[in-house]
Amino acid sequence: MLGKFVLWVAAATFTIYGLICFFDPSVAADYAGLAMTNGNAVAEIGAMYGGLQTGIGLFCALAATRPQHFRSGLVVLALGIGLLAAGRLYSTLINGDPVTAYTWGALVFEIVLASLATLALKQSASAAGA
Repeated sequence: MLGKFVLWVAAATFTIYGLICFFDPSVAADYAGLAMTNGNAVAEIGAMYGGLQTGIGLFCALAATRPQHFRSGLVVLALGIGLLAAGRLYSTLINGDPVTAYTWGALVFEIVLASLATLALKQSASAAGA
């Protein structure tokens, strides 16, 4: 039950935000305080914040609806989003400049999501072994 909830929250969040950024990369750049100074920057922000996040969101929806992908979806969230949080936290801590609510909010979301996915993986392993 927890696993499906986590997958659906991730599916909705990543797909909606990803599609917004896919069609308007400046949304992500503005939130994060990034300057898109040339076409490469626009393509990179559109790809990473738009394309990749939409793909993760759609995979989470697939994992929530297809039992054969359920655990894989949770692994993607536990590892992928967990390491995204680790990278964000490490970079924040070694950086001398303050960060905004955007970074702290993203970090909290990522830690909670990855933690819940890990917990759901453990629950599903216990249920499978019972």
